[in-house]
Amino acid sequence: MPLFLSTQNLPARLLRLLLGLLMYGIAIALMIRGNIGASPWDVFAQGASRTTGISFGLCTVIISAIVLLFWIPLRQKPGVGTIANAVLVGVFADLGLAVIPQASHPLLQGASFMCGLCLLAFATALYIGAGLGPGPRDGLMTGLVRVTGRPVWMIRTGIELSVVVVGFFMGGVVGAGTAAFAVGVGPLTQVTLRWLGVNLHGKNQSSGAAPLLDAGTPGSPL
Repeated sequence: MPLFLSTQNLPARLLRLLLGLLMYGIAIALMIRGNIGASPWDVFAQGASRTTGISFGLCTVIISAIVLLFWIPLRQKPGVGTIANAVLVGVFADLGLAVIPQASHPLLQGASFMCGLCLLAFATALYIGAGLGPGPRDGLMTGLVRVTGRPVWMIRTGIELSVVVVGFFMGGVVGAGTAAFAVGVGPLTQVTLRWLGVNLHGKNQSSGAAPLLDAGTPGSPL
């Protein structure tokens, strides 16, 4: 049974979006404080930066823009959530970094990273379920899930593994956390999407017209 039965009320959807993005930023901060490896997309940006000589930050922006181009054949449309993701996640991550201390013991580092990974998966399902548009990378995932009909875990894991392999061969640094993220975020995201009753196999998420919050059929490939 889904936790959220309706997203038709715009204020409630906006609140859900903001709460999800806040949690997303905090999750990133927790993983950074764990200090056991960058995320696959950061490894990709790191490798691109070393290959091209462009700064890491600018590479991240360029990669986001390129990913948005892949939305076109997927007929994935941006929404308020797409813009909010680009603007707010970094702000919320900085907020998290300001209050979360650096983990020093290896066990604390692992715990911090894994808490961040689980929180990020939950935050992804929460903000996407608002139906106001995903961020560039999450939109690539939702678009591929909708077009191919494949389960979330398969699409997300395929994306993360692809970018980390390319990033590694371009000179990006891979750690234990990178591997854990690449293979773990897909299944965790699928579980939380199902738990929150978010169905990605409908119409485009940015319009809010699709039945995003749908309990779905038991055993269906979310």
